[in-house]
Amino acid sequence: MTTEPRPPLPPFTLETAIQKTRLAEDAWNSRDAKRVSLAYTPNSRWRNRSSFVTGREEIVEFLTGKWEREQDYRLIKELWAYTDNRLSVRFQYEYHDADRNWFRAHGNEQWEFDESGLMRRREASINDVPITEADRKFYWPAPAPRPADYPGLTELGL
Repeated sequence: MTTEPRPPLPPFTLETAIQKTRLAEDAWNSRDAKRVSLAYTPNSRWRNRSSFVTGREEIVEFLTGKWEREQDYRLIKELWAYTDNRLSVRFQYEYHDADRNWFRAHGNEQWEFDESGLMRRREASINDVPITEADRKFYWPAPAPRPADYPGLTELGL
């Protein structure tokens, strides 16, 4: 189980906090649960909505189930605030369920990193809003990172 450093490392600057946020977004948009889990400490603690997850194995299990239920998932994250080793991020993602009902999830995350740049704590509050397929705003080939020239949340008016 790797615990290799994950730059950028704390203490964060505005530039490195934005970079860390985008790296997380890109990983989640890959929908590769194992890849995503490697950005977290082996004993990382999460609160995701009403679920509590501890460690990389549980992260992989949680994300695998999430992306089975949340199909055609596309995510945009935006830095909200930062300190030496903590980032606050707002995000939205779009997905549909097995019945092709579309949703846009709105959320906030608080992240705490260790000295190696691995996330040791993640607190996520998320609300789902039903949308029509015509209301979607996140279009790019998936699973893949959001293209560099694709607008962010603020530019999309979200």
